[in-house]
Amino acid sequence: MENPKIGVISCSGEECLGGTLSRMATRKVMDELRSGEVVSLCLPLYIARGGEDREFAKKHPVIAVDGCEKCCAKEATIKYSGEVKDAVVITDLIGDTARDNEPISMRHLRTNEKDMVDQVAKEICRKVDSIYGR
Repeated sequence: MENPKIGVISCSGEECLGGTLSRMATRKVMDELRSGEVVSLCLPLYIARGGEDREFAKKHPVIAVDGCEKCCAKEATIKYSGEVKDAVVITDLIGDTARDNEPISMRHLRTNEKDMVDQVAKEICRKVDSIYGR
């Protein structure tokens, strides 16, 4: 039997580096590292009555990727669809740098920020693999 898709709902915060890292890492996992295994859920749409995304999250495992300890993606999923299967909190993974640094343009990432994206993407992949039992 084919594995079900896993939803990844990432932070949409623009006020800190963690939000940018969460979106970039989610994209990298979806497009490159676990292509065909995960889909991205849109947090703003999800909160604003995103019926399809909410229904998907009720029927499929979801990983929340939050840029800071506010955990907006996780909390929205719990509120509208039920428990998340797993979660990544970037400030727990990378530290306060993710919360305290200014947001950056995705087009102008420096090497250390690219390394942070890779670190977060690796953690998301670890959670995807765990859900699939690999």
